[in-house]
Amino acid sequence: MTPMQEIAPIQDVPMEVGVELDRRMLKIREILDLQVGSIIRMDRSAGENIDIYVGNRLVAFGEIVIIENTMGVRITDFRIEG
Repeated sequence: MTPMQEIAPIQDVPMEVGVELDRRMLKIREILDLQVGSIIRMDRSAGENIDIYVGNRLVAFGEIVIIENTMGVRITDFRIEG
């Protein structure tokens, strides 16, 4: 049985996927000043490598891509635990 056949019964279960673009330290004053539409500048740019998490577990790696006016993530590799 292939891995895809093994997970077939649970393939429609929703899971939260998190992508960590960057981390930044802000002062409490700066956080309180945030509003809808505020921009927090990050040091990352298109083409840089990022980590992809499912349920707080690192499962894959990717890179930041820009498609038209939208930022996205292209998966480049999966993390395989031995």
